[in-house]
Amino acid sequence: MYDPNEVARIREETQRWESSTLKKTLDRFPERQETFVTTSSAPVERLYTPADIADTDYVTDIGFPGEYPYTRGVHATLHRGKLWTMRMFAGFGTAEETNARFRYLLSQGQTGLSVAFDMPTLYGYDSDAPEALGEFGKCGVAISSLADMEILFDQIPLGEVTTSMTINSPAAIIWAMYIAAAEKQGVRRQQLRGTLQNDILKEYIAQKEFLFPPEPSMRLVTDTVEFGTHELPEWNTISISGYHIREAGSTAAQELAFTLADGFAYVEAAITRGLDVDEFAPRLSFFFNAHNDFFEEIAKYRAARRIWARAMREKYGAKQERSWLMRFHSQTAGVSLTAQQPENNIVRVALQALAAVLGGTQSLHTNSMDEALALPSEKAVTVALRTQQIIGHESGVANTIDPLAGSYFVEALTNRMEAEANAYFRQIQRHGGVVPAIEAGFFQREIAEAAYIYQREIDDGQRVIVGVNEYAVGEAPAIPILAMDPQGYQRQLARLQRVRAERDNAAVQQTLHRLADAARDETINLMPPILECVTAYATLGEVSDVFREVFGVYHEPAYF
Repeated sequence: MYDPNEVARIREETQRWESSTLKKTLDRFPERQETFVTTSSAPVERLYTPADIADTDYVTDIGFPGEYPYTRGVHATLHRGKLWTMRMFAGFGTAEETNARFRYLLSQGQTGLSVAFDMPTLYGYDSDAPEALGEFGKCGVAISSLADMEILFDQIPLGEVTTSMTINSPAAIIWAMYIAAAEKQGVRRQQLRGTLQNDILKEYIAQKEFLFPPEPSMRLVTDTVEFGTHELPEWNTISISGYHIREAGSTAAQELAFTLADGFAYVEAAITRGLDVDEFAPRLSFFFNAHNDFFEEIAKYRAARRIWARAMREKYGAKQERSWLMRFHSQTAGVSLTAQQPENNIVRVALQALAAVLGGTQSLHTNSMDEALALPSEKAVTVALRTQQIIGHESGVANTIDPLAGSYFVEALTNRMEAEANAYFRQIQRHGGVVPAIEAGFFQREIAEAAYIYQREIDDGQRVIVGVNEYAVGEAPAIPILAMDPQGYQRQLARLQRVRAERDNAAVQQTLHRLADAARDETINLMPPILECVTAYATLGEVSDVFREVFGVYHEPAYF
C-alpha cells in the first residue's frame, strides 16, 4: 500500500522520534506501566505507523464497502442506508410475562425480537419434569408445548417481525413450534424471517448445553439447514456463535477462530448432505461478543468478514456473492458486567455497543445494567435500548462507513487477528477437524488457559476493573430488581396438564412413534416428523425423550 522507499523513510523517522522527542518525554514522565495489552492480553505497541501495514494491499485486503473481501462491511451504504436491527434479548417466567415484555419493547422502538429460554427448555425438559425443579423461568421463558409458543407471540404478527431464538440442542423442536404457531396465525412459513441459533458445536466447546452425542446432533443441525433451504428461504438456519466462547473466557482471536471453524464444519456437513453451497450459505449468520477492548473488537469483526469471504469463495467454491457475506448479530459482553456499582455497566455497554456499530454489525443487543444481579428490569432494559438509539441517532458514527479503515492501529490489529485465526485453523486441522478437536479437549483447554490468565491479571492488580479491584465502595447495589409473577409456575403447570388432557393422546403417540422410526433412519430429514409431533401438541420433553432414547445422551469426558 505504501512505496518501499517511503516505508524505509518512515522507519528511519520513527527511530529518530524514539531517540529524541520520545526519550526526552520518558525521561521526565515515565509511562504508566512497562507493557500495555488488549483485553485478550495481546501486546499493544506504543505507536503504529504505515510501516506496520506496509504489506497490506488496499484493494485486495481492505477494499470497499459491499465488495469482496468485505473487510469494510457487507453493505455498500452500511448504516447510512439503514440502522442495525435493535434486537433486545428477552425472556423470563411464563409465556404471558415475556409476551408483555416483547410488546413493551416493540412499543419503545425495538426493531426485532430475540427470545431467551429457561434452563429446562434449553435442556429439552418440560416445566414439570423433576430435572426442571427450581429452574422455571429464571434465565428465560419456559416453553413446553405449542400452546406456550402461541401465547408467547400472541398479538405479535409473525409475518412482519424478525425473531431470533437462542436455542441449540432442542433447536429443531422449538423452531417447529414457532413455524406451527405462525401457521396458526395464517402466516405461511415462506414468509417467516428470523434466526435460529442452532450452533451445537459451540455447546461442546464452551456453553455445555448439549444433549446428544456430536454425530446425531450434527445431523439435526444439517436437517434444519436442508429444511430451511427448501421451505423457509428467508430464515437464517444457524447463527454460528462466538458469543458463548468469549463468555467462557476465550481471547478475541480464539473467539474468531473457533467460531469460524465451527462455521466451516457446518458448511462441510451440508455439502456432504448433497446441498449446493450457494443454496444454503446465504442463510448462515454469525453471533459475536462485543467485549471491552474497543479497537480489538472492531478489528475482530473486520477480520471475520475477510476470512469468511475468502474461504467461501476460494475453498468452498461458492459462486454467488451472497454466499461470501458474513452477516452477524452482536451482543455486549455479559461477563464484563459487575454486581458492584451496577450503574458503571451502562458505560461499559455503551462503549461495547459503539465498537459493534463501528465494526459493521447488522444487529445488536445491549445488556442491561442489572444483569449481574438478575434478569433485566423494565427500567434497565429501556436504558439499554436507549443506549443503542442514542448511538444511532445522536453520535454521528452511523453517518459514514467504516470510519476507522486506514487507521494504522486498526489495520495492523485486523491483520494480526487474521494471522492468529489462521494459525488456530492449522492446529484444528492437525486434530482432524472440529469434532475430533472437541473430543480431544483442544478447545476447552485453550479457553481455560486464556480465562486463567485474564483472572490472574485481575487478582494481581495488573488489570483494573473499576468498582471491583479499584475505586471500590462498600455500598450495596441500590437499583430495582425484576420480580416475576409468583403464581407463574403454577399457571404453567396447569396449562401443561390441560394440554395433555385435551389433546388427542393416541394421535400424539402415533406421531412420536413415527418420529422414533425416522430418527433411526439416517436418510430421513427429521423436521417434517418433528412438525407433525408439535402440531399435535406433543411436548418438548416428549419429543426430546424420543431423541434421548434413539441417539443416547452425551457425557463430556474429564479433560483437566
